Amino acid sequence: MRISTKRMLVRLATAAAVACTAAIVLLPGAASAATTAYATANVTVRERPSTSSDRVGSLSAGEAVTVQGCRQAWCYITSPERGFVSANYISTSRSSRVMISPNFNLSFNFPSGSFTIGNGGVSIGIGTGNDDNDFSQACFYSGSNYTGSRLCVDEGDSYRRLTGNWNDRISSIRNPDGLRVTVCQGPFYQDCRTYTTSARTLGSFNDEISSLRVR
Repeated sequence: MRISTKRMLVRLATAAAVACTAAIVLLPGAASAATTAYATANVTVRERPSTSSDRVGSLSAGEAVTVQGCRQAWCYITSPERGFVSANYISTSRSSRVMISPNFNLSFNFPSGSFTIGNGGVSIGIGTGNDDNDFSQACFYSGSNYTGSRLCVDEGDSYRRLTGNWNDRISSIRNPDGLRVTVCQGPFYQDCRTYTTSARTLGSFNDEISSLRVR
């Protein structure tokens, strides 16, 4: 077979693999089997597969979720919230693998490797170990001295408007990594104060925080 013909076939196979992955594995409502999985840490649920996308909720470590599909670094879940979660914090078992099982099989071999999707599923390796040590975060508590309910926020994340059980309920902050934690009495970052250490009590900001960000 001529070299130019081989190159053309490789390009066609690559395009087909990408198209199948986009259509089957990620898109909500695609023909892939939903999978029950679990959050391996406290993690944010986002509207789109991007860390800059708006939050639609959060998961607690060990919470059960329904995974509709995964691609690259993100998984789309349909319960308890509908949205996207970092695949680093989703696992179906102690082996830390997410398995999505379409009802057909395609396989492509390339000079540098291969791609397979179908019977047996698409397997996404996430890694093992203690996920809590893999990223920096600050945790917020409903009681002073780090007691009560807890909300942990990853470095780089923010809440423009706290809702539900967390609006005007934060009373202490644990910040072991020395991140810049900005808490604000008003939504959309109005009337703010910044902490770079942990705080057992918040003084005038106790039960008065309506927005926050962690940098």
